[in-house]
Amino acid sequence: MKVLILAAGRGTRISRYLSGNPKCTVDIGGGKRLIQYTVDLLASRGISETGIVLGYKADVIRDVLGDRKVTYFCNPFYDVTNSIASAWFARDFFQGDDLLIMNGDVYLEEKLLDHILAVRKSPVMFADESRKETADYKFYYENGLLKKYGKELEGNDITGEYIGIGRFDEHFLPEFSARMNEMIGRQEHSVWWENVVYSMTESRPVYVENVSGHFWAEVDYIEDYERILEHCGAEKNVR
Repeated sequence: MKVLILAAGRGTRISRYLSGNPKCTVDIGGGKRLIQYTVDLLASRGISETGIVLGYKADVIRDVLGDRKVTYFCNPFYDVTNSIASAWFARDFFQGDDLLIMNGDVYLEEKLLDHILAVRKSPVMFADESRKETADYKFYYENGLLKKYGKELEGNDITGEYIGIGRFDEHFLPEFSARMNEMIGRQEHSVWWENVVYSMTESRPVYVENVSGHFWAEVDYIEDYERILEHCGAEKNVR
């Protein structure tokens, strides 16, 4: 199992609270930064390789991670592209093992990572059915299969909130890579990496695993960050 963390973006919705620093470098308590916590948690679970795609203030993230064993990739066009381009720049990482792809601003409690690593379906995206009413990016799925997705879903078209993570076995990755290359070739570089998977829902099963009952948060808004601090028992410390 390898993990690719996408951490190239600016995080414009919360940037005014972060003194211009990347979202993944927020202090989650005791001087521990989010990206440090994530990399250390993955290492504690025996993850063989962790890759990180950098872009905006890459040097800040490198400094925060210090001598931790990670492989860095760079999206030099982070300011005019979206995360599909970040994944494309790390395409050489998509070989040899199963792969977890996650957004760098996601906090996971330990039990949630254990749940994710135990899932054997592929391709599988993870959602929280307890967060329908407050969901940001929404999924609608039936019998564990993704049917609809988007921020605009409403009412009965919402089954759960997407948590920013997907898991793919090594047999699926060539298909993922081929579709990603097609989309980049059509200049579809302004969409998320997840759109590669979404584009396959008409032709193949895309599974969804419910993770409700576990704590997670994606640092999009200041309220998300405050939820992490409360969970970690820390005081607010945005800087």
